[in-house]
Amino acid sequence: MNAPRLHVVSLLALLPALSAAQQDLGHKTLGTTGLDAGSQAEPGLYVVERALFYDADEARDRNGDRIPVDLELDAFGNALGVVGVVEVRPLSTYLTAAVAIPVAHVTVSTQRPEASVDRFGLGDVYVQPVKLGWRWPRFDLGIGYGFYAPTGRFEPGGKEGVGRGHWTHQLSAGGTAYLDRRTWSASVLASYDHNERKRGIDLTRGDTVQLQGGAGKTLLRFLQVGIAGYALWQVRDDAGSDLPRVLRGARDRIFGVGPEVNVLVPPIRSRLSVRYERELGARTRPQGQVLVLGLTFVALGGERPARRSP
Repeated sequence: MNAPRLHVVSLLALLPALSAAQQDLGHKTLGTTGLDAGSQAEPGLYVVERALFYDADEARDRNGDRIPVDLELDAFGNALGVVGVVEVRPLSTYLTAAVAIPVAHVTVSTQRPEASVDRFGLGDVYVQPVKLGWRWPRFDLGIGYGFYAPTGRFEPGGKEGVGRGHWTHQLSAGGTAYLDRRTWSASVLASYDHNERKRGIDLTRGDTVQLQGGAGKTLLRFLQVGIAGYALWQVRDDAGSDLPRVLRGARDRIFGVGPEVNVLVPPIRSRLSVRYERELGARTRPQGQVLVLGLTFVALGGERPARRSP
């Protein structure tokens, strides 16, 4: 079963003002997809649950040097989503639509009490109204459009709410290559995020490019193991009169890598997934580690978990 992708509300974006580490990191939370990042799911209706745990104890400046601040950042996110896939047989094309509603809890502790926060609430809803996909014996391909709507609570300069206060439009394209009969695979998904101006404040997060994916092997027809990774580069500067001077011209980046294990559970038509990734190469952002737990349930149709595609 190729599990549909699901985005989770950005947790790292909640880092408050910590010198050059106060960069608004936008909606994108990396590490939420891995070995099947570019795969195309079978026709059906899927219910997807994702739980994400992130912690960091250091922040990096625009040059990648560690900022001398006593930082403890702990974040938890949970997203429930629904994904629908239909096949247009005359065109041999798959149409996918998805929606996800996230909840997040973030705590940040520093030696500066005014910069410490404890936030909890509903995040911004993610919607993918359309994705076009294709499946061949040795290759999957997909292109799509999605957006984050500012539905979560947002207070400019405040310490409440986990919403980002702006729309984000996302274009994505990816694929999965199979080296044999869909047991050895390598997958990648590329995304471009365009952020609009925040509500109630003259600040616009710069656009970013992200890569997520991994390579792995399916064993015993129900167990998939491999190495997952991600990367993000900010490709446009933050803008606006409310942008702190110390952040002007600063662009963030991050890389992450680690193991992933997926287990098919045929009796309940589900797949369990565990992914851990350690971050490195951070600039203008915190650097830590992320653990993602997932459950994908086939509510209608879909490919039975015990069988792989030919």
